[in-house]
Amino acid sequence: MATIGLDNLFYAPITVSGDGDFETYGTPIRLAKAITVDLAIDILEATLFADDGPDIVVKEWGGGNLTINVNDIGDLVAQDLTGATIDGNGVLVSTSEDGGDPVAVGFRAKKGGSDTYRYFWLYKVKFATPSTSLQTKGDTITFQTPTIVGTLMRRNRPDARGQHPWKVEATESPAIDPTIIKGWYTSVYEPDI
Repeated sequence: MATIGLDNLFYAPITVSGDGDFETYGTPIRLAKAITVDLAIDILEATLFADDGPDIVVKEWGGGNLTINVNDIGDLVAQDLTGATIDGNGVLVSTSEDGGDPVAVGFRAKKGGSDTYRYFWLYKVKFATPSTSLQTKGDTITFQTPTIVGTLMRRNRPDARGQHPWKVEATESPAIDPTIIKGWYTSVYEPDI
C-alpha cells in the first residue's frame, strides 16, 4: 500500500502494574513534527533439515528498531523518552546512567492517490539518547535535525488469544468505525479480539 507523507507523531507514557505484567497507557503527547520514520523488523528464522531437505521452517518476530527523524526534540520530550532530567535552572542534563522508560508511539501516513490515512501505534518502544550531528554554514544552508532510535518490544499484556501485540494499524475505510480513527490520538488503541 503506497503512502505519501507522514505526520501526527505522538508518544504515550506507559505505566506497568506492580507485578510488571500489564501495561496501561497514559494520554498521548505530541512528540515533534515528523520528518521520517523507519521501522526495521528483525525476523528470527530456524530451519530443521531432515531427509536431505527442509522439514520445518519457523519464522518469528524478534523485535526491531524504530528510527525517528524530527524537526526538534524538546527538553520535556527528551526527559520522557531518554530519562534525562531538567535541573532547577531549566537545563537538560544527560547522564551515563540515563535510561528512559518505554513509551507507545503513534503516527499516520497519507495513502497515495486518496484523502485517507493509515494509522499506527507501536505498543512499546525504548529509546536511546539521540546522537547529535552539527555542521557549519557554507555556501548553502543545510538543516541539522535530530534522530532518535528506539528498540521495539512486545507488550507484556496478552490479548484475548494469549498473544502479545507489538503494533496495530488501521486504514481509513468503510470497514473501520470512524470513531476509532477520530479517537486515535486521544488514547492508545486497544485490540478488540
